[in-house]
Amino acid sequence: MSLLEVKKLTKNFGGLAAVSMVSMELGDNELVGLIGPNGAGKTTLFNLLTGVYEPTEGSIDLAINDKQESLVGKKTYTITDMGLGRTFQNIRLFKDLTVLDNVLIAMHAKNKVGTVAALFRTPAFYASEQTLKAEAIKLLKIFNLDTKVSELAKNLPYGEQRRLEIVRALATKPKILFLDEPAAGMNPQETADLTALIRQIQKDFKITILLIEHDMSLVMNVCERIYVLEYGRMIAHGTPKEIKNNKAVIKAYLGGD
Repeated sequence: MSLLEVKKLTKNFGGLAAVSMVSMELGDNELVGLIGPNGAGKTTLFNLLTGVYEPTEGSIDLAINDKQESLVGKKTYTITDMGLGRTFQNIRLFKDLTVLDNVLIAMHAKNKVGTVAALFRTPAFYASEQTLKAEAIKLLKIFNLDTKVSELAKNLPYGEQRRLEIVRALATKPKILFLDEPAAGMNPQETADLTALIRQIQKDFKITILLIEHDMSLVMNVCERIYVLEYGRMIAHGTPKEIKNNKAVIKAYLGGD
């Protein structure tokens, strides 16, 4: 059974099919790439998988306790709680909050302390808060951000803001992490550091990662399998070597004839 199974997924905006009849599967602990030219429908597909958009047709099923459960029609926060975390092409941090608070906000969705305990600030509430804070700092330390816990997110360098967004997504304890162009705007050294970081995330957290990225060296270096979109349709799927030599991909994405 696949962890995530997508069949014939379609999204129409008026007369335009931004995503058309897309099928794909993700297994446990995989690192999979999703590539394609600008306007190919990659971010639209992410938005469909994470509940930002509802598909015009098709199915999205997530394996939970050995059963497939449909994600279609569910709210974004429900899908996050079910185990799908994501970052965005344009960084979406709470820029006027501290680094620590950005992570704690994500963690509170998993906080099971009751409403009464929260309202009356019971010992159970404070114990839970301390536990979450310790977990957040531990997570930030993995990404070398534990010394920045009191800094406002907006004051971090660009590369650190990118890392913080990944930390915040991981704080929701996802089964699948969707990374939408995490290397966008990074210099070569930052990209190299990110490549190592993505490998570390998969190894340490044992989760599945689906990566949208235009930096082909990053995709080819870290991904086990790659899907290729063009004009909203899936035109290829295979290993990095297979994709690199695929004539349709070369023509659509790499500029070949």
